[in-house]
Amino acid sequence: MPLTPLDIYNKEFKRSVRGYSEDEVNEFLDEVVRDYEALIRENDELKQNTAGMTERLEEYRKLEVTLQNTLVVAQSTAEEVKLAARKEADLVIREAEGKAQEMIHRAETRVREIMQEFERLQRETDQFRARVRSLLESQIALFLDDRAMKPDRQLGRADD
Repeated sequence: MPLTPLDIYNKEFKRSVRGYSEDEVNEFLDEVVRDYEALIRENDELKQNTAGMTERLEEYRKLEVTLQNTLVVAQSTAEEVKLAARKEADLVIREAEGKAQEMIHRAETRVREIMQEFERLQRETDQFRARVRSLLESQIALFLDDRAMKPDRQLGRADD
């Protein structure tokens, strides 16, 4: 299940004596939540745009069918009118298909870019978590080592 902005917002970290500033971590998480929500909204908008473009493509296809029917009717007229109508219909169809292909290509490119950015953000989030985890573990290890060393120091003083 993908990470949600609510997951980031509600994430709580264990507290340690020499850990990160809680306010700085919370501010950063708030920033990550805002950016993540913006990406989700943008992704939703792109999905809606893609759906709209698919509808437009269907309209263009219906237009193509209509133009083909018009050509059949034009066959009963003089050869010059029929030829002119075909040329005009072919031009409109090519333009419609070209525009539809261009819109689809732009939408697909944008979706790929957003997905790459999303994956990059996920990697950065994972790296950040690993760094925080590593830092916390090292801090705990230092804390435990420091506690383990104190009894030895006290024994050394007792011998003096």
